[in-house]
Amino acid sequence: MIKSYLFIKKTTSKGRGVFTKELIGANTVIEEAPVIVMSAEDRINIDKTLLHDYIFAWGENKDKCCMALGFVPLYNHSYTSNCEYFMDFEEETIQIKTVRKINAGEELTINYNGDWNDPKKIWFEVS
Repeated sequence: MIKSYLFIKKTTSKGRGVFTKELIGANTVIEEAPVIVMSAEDRINIDKTLLHDYIFAWGENKDKCCMALGFVPLYNHSYTSNCEYFMDFEEETIQIKTVRKINAGEELTINYNGDWNDPKKIWFEVS
């Protein structure tokens, strides 16, 4: 499920991103996407490709990885994101939910650390 008011467009500095055509209220589920779960061995190979930037650590012990379908791989990172994501390991889905009101035309972002306001540096910013 992807809300009909979401769309993809190029950003000025981060490539493609997810945006909204309409005002969205806080605590609104805007997407629920299935994932393709892969093993730790698969991740070794994926990490050698561009897909490395689009996968999520997966499982209670983060011993697997997954590729989310839908728009999920295209939400850009922000340390103070306006959305958060939730993983359902049993159903093999990722859900995106707003953490505040989002205005029409605004980009929707997630914090790649998992918690919407976690300030820990992410992999592509670590020196």
